[in-house]
Amino acid sequence: MTGGQKTEGQRIAQEDRLPQEWRKSAYERWLESEGIPVVSGVAVPDLRRVEVAPWPRLDARGAYIRLLGAEDTNNAYIAELPPGKATAPERHLFEEFFFVVDGRGGCEVWNQAGGRQAFEWQTGSLFSIPLNCSHRLHNGSGREPARLLGVTTAPLLMNLIHNSEFLFNCPFDFLDRFDGREGYFGGEGTLYPGRVWDTNFVADVQRFQLHDWAERGAGGKNVMFEFANNSLCAHISEFPVGTYKKAHRHGPGAHVIILHGEGYSVMWPEGVRDLTDVPWKPGAMFVPPGMWWHQHFNTGPTPARYLAIRWGGAKWKVARYLDIQGVDKSRKDGGNQIEYEDQDPRIHRMFTERAAARGVPVRMDAFSVRV
Repeated sequence: MTGGQKTEGQRIAQEDRLPQEWRKSAYERWLESEGIPVVSGVAVPDLRRVEVAPWPRLDARGAYIRLLGAEDTNNAYIAELPPGKATAPERHLFEEFFFVVDGRGGCEVWNQAGGRQAFEWQTGSLFSIPLNCSHRLHNGSGREPARLLGVTTAPLLMNLIHNSEFLFNCPFDFLDRFDGREGYFGGEGTLYPGRVWDTNFVADVQRFQLHDWAERGAGGKNVMFEFANNSLCAHISEFPVGTYKKAHRHGPGAHVIILHGEGYSVMWPEGVRDLTDVPWKPGAMFVPPGMWWHQHFNTGPTPARYLAIRWGGAKWKVARYLDIQGVDKSRKDGGNQIEYEDQDPRIHRMFTERAAARGVPVRMDAFSVRV
């Protein structure tokens, strides 16, 4: 050991002498101040059954979801609205997507420049609140609670600014995000090359029309979403019965929500043979860690469809580490996809065994799979 180097014990001892509050990030401290449960781990088995608790700030019930693969670049939470109730109004300087897990209702959005819109949502709706707009969610049922999943950029903003008063009370109107024009949340959009749909509202992601994406394999379909001039974006993918997609990797923070179908995904970091196995069915959510290879398998009797709310949009770039570029290009050519003929043979064997156990025919013969 040279004079300038420290042992691990010395490093820990030095950190122990620092102020206690320095050991937690601003985001971690804010989570504690919210006073609701925080779900952690690799995956959530069913978003419909996440336990929630009273959430005074929103005048609702909720729980934060802080999964491993988000790496505190973005986060998720469940907001549950009691029958006939509405959330407290709020606004903030972090982006926010909403996916309606269950229920129906409405949302009001307004800014100080005079823009105001209201729209209705239902189970399966996807929408984003324009940056720093005031908004309020209403449960449209007087008998049943409504449950929504929020995905936000709060961790990055909290840790960069570390001043929640500013993040929740900045008066600036981002008119490039929301100018109050009629039809802003009307569901209309523009389809660009690469299956990119630019919009502000999708009424039902479970029925939204998808387009072929042959490069990802197995006869899969897809559409990429750009919402509300955000840095966060989303996509939907679907693949047939008895098939699986090619392994790929990208940066952290892609919250994958299973819409329909049954199956599993495997994840692993480069150079590691042990696989992290994530079984799934409708309502499950997981987040692959940054640059971990991962692969999705349909072992159910119906097509499998999932929604991913993530970084790496076509319109606005944030950082190379958060991007998803190259997920349909072979790693042999500098991309981030493993072709079927290059995958570990045990991948196909595992799928064949699991599909057979469920009586599902394997339909991978046409895809040059390595067995």
